[in-house]
Amino acid sequence: MFKSSIAIASASAVLALAFLNPAHAAPDEDAAKALMKANDCTKCHAVNKTKKGPALTKIAEKYKGKADAQAKLVTNFTTGPMVKLADGTEEKHKVIDTKDQKELNNLADWILAQ
Repeated sequence: MFKSSIAIASASAVLALAFLNPAHAAPDEDAAKALMKANDCTKCHAVNKTKKGPALTKIAEKYKGKADAQAKLVTNFTTGPMVKLADGTEEKHKVIDTKDQKELNNLADWILAQ
C-alpha cells in the first residue's frame, strides 16, 4: 500500500509540473516582423534599441513571468492607449491594423520572446 501511495504521489507531481509549463509553439518571427513593418511599428520600436518607444527587449523584460503578458500586449496593440515616449512626452499608441487574434497573439509572443 505504501508503494502504491508513493507511485500515485509521484504521478500527481509529474502531471502538476506538466500543467505549470504548457507547450507553446514558437512564435513565427517572420510573420511578427511583417506585421510590425506593415503597421510602421519599427518607426518607434527596435529589438535592442530605444527609439521613440522602448526596445522590444525592454518590453519583454517588463512582462517577464506575468501570466497576463500576452493579453496586456494585445490590448495595447488594439486599443490605442496613451503611452509615455522615451523623451517623456505622451501620445496615443497606434492601433495594429488586423483583427486576426492569431496574428496579434503571435506578435505579442514574439515580443515576449526577445
